[in-house]
Amino acid sequence: MGSPRFPLMRNNIAREDLDAVISYLKTEDPILTNGANVRAFEAAWSKWLGVKYSVFVNSGSSANLLSLFILKERFPEGGEVIVPPLTWVSDIVSVIVAGFRPVFCDIAPQTLGLNFNEVKKKITKETRAVFITHAQGFNAVSDELIDLLDEKKVILIEDVCESHGATHNGKKVGTFGWMSNFSFYYAHHMSTIEGGMICTNDESTYQSLRILRSHGMLRESTSDELKREIQENNPELNPEFIFTHVGFNMRNTEIGGILGQSQLLRLSENVSIRTRNLELFLSGIDNNLYQTDFAVEGSSNYAFNLILKKKDYEFVQRLMKHLKENGVEFRRGSAGGGNQLRQPYLKNYVDHNEYKNYPITEHIHFFGFYLGNYPSLSEDEVKELVHLINNIK
Repeated sequence: MGSPRFPLMRNNIAREDLDAVISYLKTEDPILTNGANVRAFEAAWSKWLGVKYSVFVNSGSSANLLSLFILKERFPEGGEVIVPPLTWVSDIVSVIVAGFRPVFCDIAPQTLGLNFNEVKKKITKETRAVFITHAQGFNAVSDELIDLLDEKKVILIEDVCESHGATHNGKKVGTFGWMSNFSFYYAHHMSTIEGGMICTNDESTYQSLRILRSHGMLRESTSDELKREIQENNPELNPEFIFTHVGFNMRNTEIGGILGQSQLLRLSENVSIRTRNLELFLSGIDNNLYQTDFAVEGSSNYAFNLILKKKDYEFVQRLMKHLKENGVEFRRGSAGGGNQLRQPYLKNYVDHNEYKNYPITEHIHFFGFYLGNYPSLSEDEVKELVHLINNIK
């Protein structure tokens, strides 16, 4: 069976990216572990995003996990973290593994992000953070949410893994929270093959993230003051091997750093092309059948969302058959495969009928899809895709 005509992603690693890696490998003694190229990529990413500090890790899921373990340092007693049921699995797993209780809120259909009114209802004195997902390139931040969290003194953490370059009020998402997480997986806006980034403006958090990323080793800190204080309090230990945190090995490599620097040069232009494609797609599909009223302002589309307006089990089967027959690759349920509350891993954490309480996410679970959007997708191809969708047999 051949490749689909309309895949979810075409090759995301360009020739110039590979040439940059090859050029480095040809040097006399190339260091491949975490080093100067990783630091250069972190600095370039911080400048592009508009934050003070970035820490390059081996995946977006690792970024999620580290951010929740940093939250655990602030709240060792645990508590609640508000999350959407339409997200990637690692967001919720990170909450659980770090010792917090996930509290779910339904999403808003226009942004696929947390519904502000639902969040407002579920904040309690036990709420430690709201962990939002900027799903599928849409902005999930609102002024109302920021003001509410400031008022309640609740921390905001942003998952921006699918939404590089999306903005709110002209400012890039990933700059509003205490921490933000990005993924550079192969299919995302830019790729280091596998990789992720955690960003923050808090210097203390940055030092902890660097240490936590690398086995909890103090020597990973860039703070001479912090090193001196801990070394003086532990004179019997080798200064090179002081472990201050229960840490992980989530470092990335010099090859990832080189790829990241090369890909970042094209990211803003690629976001513009994705946005153009999205506008063409939404203006073309049948708005009697499909949702078209997404909040596209500030979006950096990751994939085309195709969501039926009404429940129609017979039509959705014909739709899937039609897409497959015409070589259109898709994912049912949109971000993360639909309603996470239906997944087996949560059966010991929520009531078995909990998924029924989130009607918007439930609708997308059965009647929502995403299709590939990428910079090499031409306007003519978008129009052809729209024609296929609007002419279901």
